[in-house]
Amino acid sequence: MPKMKAAMAAVLVMEKEGVTQAFGVPGAAINPLYGAMREHGGIGHILARHVEGASHMAEGYTRAVAGNIGVCIGTSGPAGTDMITGLYSAQADSIPILCITGQAPRARLHKEDFQAVDIASIAKPVTKWATTVMEPAQVPRAFQQAFHLMRSGRPGPVLIDLPFDVQMAEIEFDIDTYEPLPVYKPAAHRHQIERVLEMLDGAERPLIVAGGGILNADAADLLVAFAELTGIPVIPTLMGWGAIPDDHPLMAGMVGLQTSHRYGNATMLASDFVLGIGNRWANRHTGSPEVYCKGRQFIHIDIEPTQIGRVFAPDYGIVSDAKAALALLVEVARDWRDSGRLRDRSGWALECLGRKSDVRYLRKTNFDSVPMKPQRVYQCMTRAFGRDVCYVSTIGLSQIAGAQFLHVHHPRHWINCGQAGPLGWTVPAALGVRAADPTRRIVALSGDYDFQFMLEELAVGAQFKLPYLHVVVNNSYLGLIRQSQRGFSMDYCVQLGFDNINTPTDAPSHGYGVDHLKVVEGLGCKAIRVHRQEELAPAIAQAEAWMAEFRVPVVIEVILERVTNIAMGTEIDNITEFEELAHDLQDAPTAIASMLD
Repeated sequence: MPKMKAAMAAVLVMEKEGVTQAFGVPGAAINPLYGAMREHGGIGHILARHVEGASHMAEGYTRAVAGNIGVCIGTSGPAGTDMITGLYSAQADSIPILCITGQAPRARLHKEDFQAVDIASIAKPVTKWATTVMEPAQVPRAFQQAFHLMRSGRPGPVLIDLPFDVQMAEIEFDIDTYEPLPVYKPAAHRHQIERVLEMLDGAERPLIVAGGGILNADAADLLVAFAELTGIPVIPTLMGWGAIPDDHPLMAGMVGLQTSHRYGNATMLASDFVLGIGNRWANRHTGSPEVYCKGRQFIHIDIEPTQIGRVFAPDYGIVSDAKAALALLVEVARDWRDSGRLRDRSGWALECLGRKSDVRYLRKTNFDSVPMKPQRVYQCMTRAFGRDVCYVSTIGLSQIAGAQFLHVHHPRHWINCGQAGPLGWTVPAALGVRAADPTRRIVALSGDYDFQFMLEELAVGAQFKLPYLHVVVNNSYLGLIRQSQRGFSMDYCVQLGFDNINTPTDAPSHGYGVDHLKVVEGLGCKAIRVHRQEELAPAIAQAEAWMAEFRVPVVIEVILERVTNIAMGTEIDNITEFEELAHDLQDAPTAIASMLD
């Protein structure tokens, strides 16, 4: 039997499981693993500037391409605790990433050794499995189990903690006969799917709510096929955005309290039946169940048994992987169509489509004011970037408005952390997306505070030649929190602006605080500042030229008006519109209806 260090066995297993790229920060307690990676040479490594950044890069890498599993590596102690936010974000959105940490030698674990912390116990609530491997011979099987768990059932992250002496120990292990464990995914049965079609047959105005589980299962094509067979309109959740193209006639808009379309909410309220697939009924999608559920029946299909009935009790529930369920839904729907049993849904579908072009349901974007309103920024972005752009964003008014006004036409072209929403996520996640796909047109979207959280990771893009375009909408405010504080009649501790002593007093950005251009350039990247809408298209052209020439991230900072309130509310039937609505299609020239004319 071949003999090798346990650290080398870990590297060989990762390679056999399909890992080609890792993100991390080396340290004393994890150096044996790095030594094995260097000796082996088969797994690339991108050096992060912060270990939390490495975890978000791993997330972006996983989210970008079906089948990917991002790997993040750090040393003992604070490296693991720094990655907890990434593990939480991945767990919340069912994203498999593998976090590997170094650890003090086994004999010192109970002696409060330097940077020795029980990271497995800390990580357990935000992982599918977290373990400290105490026996060297168990290392290859721990990694085998990790990949099995990450891919089985509801996907999610795993943490493996490796004591220094465990990594260094010599073990017997034969990688040539290694095989990954079979992946377990629950699958619907035909009689369950026939029940779904029977229940749908009794509905007059049904909808499909398409969640992120459809993208995780790589089943967007099956979703579209089922919708087209049955004629049932689709409401994607924020995590499922892109599962059906925005310009598809059966894409009925998004629903929710924040990241929603007016026509999407109106269509949900007009429906009488909802089939949810791969979604979790998140509260910012539903609002209260009393409003969301009133007057309609629900079927819920999800891979995780404990999700069925967690938020509200559906009329019928099925535990199934989204791809397996949709494959059967398509099969049974075709059988029903061929036998003449499918109902004609064209009238209801046309009613839903009509709302998308009804000016009463459109928000105005064509503002000419300076400083710019964010609505006009997104109008300019939609015109500039076209159908094939991939957006990366995390949280805040920038993300909420982006979801209201931008368009997504392909699966995995809206990369967003949904439930956790950690500020600072966008830069490292965009770098992870770029590492996963060297050819994709990537545009990240941040407010100024999200951008400031982890902007040091831009240096990673410069060092490793990971170009992407980052649009920063800067109002020098914690905009979403300021808007929330309106309910408390305060504007407290949310202002980011100050008189920067290095910014001329006559500069338009004076009083906005941090000079992002200087910081970005200091990190080895390029940056442009925009004040007016007519400057944005030339700035994008310049940014793309720089990315092609220098192969580094480019930041376009857009100076916004200081205070803008973005539409949101407490229920899907109680959304407050703070800005003027569209009076005609010229007020919303990049709404889907306007772009299809």
